[in-house]
Amino acid sequence: MTTILDELDADTRRTLDAYGFDAGEFERLRERVRTGDLSPESNVVTGEVRPPGPEDITPLPDSPDSPDSRYSAAHAAGLTALESGAVASVVLNGGMATRFGGVVKGVVEALDGRSFLEVKLGQAAALSEQWGVEVPTAVMNSFATDEPTRAFLESRGVPQPLYFAQRVSLRLEADGELFRDDEGAVSLYAPGHGDFLPALRESGTLQRLRDRGIRHVMVSNVDNLLARLDPVVLGMHITSGRPMTAEVARNTGEPGGAPARVDGTLMLLESMRFPPDFDQSTLPVTNVNTVTFDLDALDRDFDLTWLYVEKKVQGRTAVQLEHLFHEASAFLPTTYLEVPVTGPASRFLPIKKPDDLEAARPALREALRQPAGDAGVSGPA
Repeated sequence: MTTILDELDADTRRTLDAYGFDAGEFERLRERVRTGDLSPESNVVTGEVRPPGPEDITPLPDSPDSPDSRYSAAHAAGLTALESGAVASVVLNGGMATRFGGVVKGVVEALDGRSFLEVKLGQAAALSEQWGVEVPTAVMNSFATDEPTRAFLESRGVPQPLYFAQRVSLRLEADGELFRDDEGAVSLYAPGHGDFLPALRESGTLQRLRDRGIRHVMVSNVDNLLARLDPVVLGMHITSGRPMTAEVARNTGEPGGAPARVDGTLMLLESMRFPPDFDQSTLPVTNVNTVTFDLDALDRDFDLTWLYVEKKVQGRTAVQLEHLFHEASAFLPTTYLEVPVTGPASRFLPIKKPDDLEAARPALREALRQPAGDAGVSGPA
C-alpha cells in the first residue's frame, strides 16, 4: 500500500521521520480539508460566546506595600517553590524562522551581545545561582530551528538546556492536494505551538523534569524576554489551586486571543475562533501566551482543535493545519492572571520583527534591570 511518503524525495522523508510526522493522521486531516470539514468556517466555535466577567480575571498584586494581602502570600509560596527546586522554564523556540529574514530568532542578538535564548537561559541561571538549586530550562525547537539553535548555543559555551522538538507537516492546497513551491518541491511547516503538549511527554522531557523534582513549569515565547520566572506570579498560580494559570493583559484593541465563555465554559480562544458578529472590543483582556502549569497536569492527552490557517508562500496561498497549546484551558481549570505590560514590572513585550527589536531595546534594558517580583535577582541588563 502506497502512502504520502512514497511521493516524496529522500531528504524530505528523513526530515519528516526525524520530527514525528504521522502519515496516517496527515491523510485523515487532508481528507477533512478536501471535504470542507476543515475550513475557515470550521475554526469558529459554536454555541453562545460571551466576554468574561470581572470575577473571571485575577489581578496580579503589584507591591508588598499595597493593602492587597495576596502579595505576601503569593510571594512566600512562589519563593518556597523556587528555593526548593520545584520550578522550570519552557521556552517556545519553534516555528519557521521566517520573520527575521530566515535567521532563527532565538539566536539573534537581543541585548548587548546576547541572543534571545542567552537572555532567557541567563534568567534561569541567575535564579539557580541565587538559591543554589537547579532551575532548568527546556527549549522546544522545530525542524527549522533545531540544528541552528543547538550549534549556536554550543558555540557560545553556555550551559545546554533540555531540548525537545515539535512536529512537522506538509502544506496543502485548498482542495487538499500537496502544496508545491515554484520549483515543484513540497513545502514543510511546523504545525503550531500546540505541539508543546504532546512533545513534552513523547520526548521524555516531562519525565526528566519530574525526576529532578519539578512540579511547576512556566511556558513562554522566546521573543518575550519579560516573561521570566517571578515568585509572585508563581505564587498566584500555586495558591489558586488550579493546574493552569494563563497571563492576560488589558485589551487595547489589538487583535489576538482572549478568554471568553463558550456556553458558560471559560477558555482561551484564538481570534479566528470568535464568531464574525462577535465584538472583540468587548473582551476586557487578551492572551499574552505565557502560561504556568502544574507539571502533572500535562501528563495526559489533549484533544486540541485543528485550525485551518492560510499563509502566503511565494505569493500563493497555502493551507496549514495548526493547533495551539493554550487551548488546554478548555480541559484544565484555569486562572486568568492580569499582568502589567507597561512600566518596570511589565511581563509582555514581544518582538516579532527586526524593527520591533530596535524600538524595544531601551524598554527591555530598563525592565530587565529590575528584580523579578522583588526576588532579589536582577535580570541580565
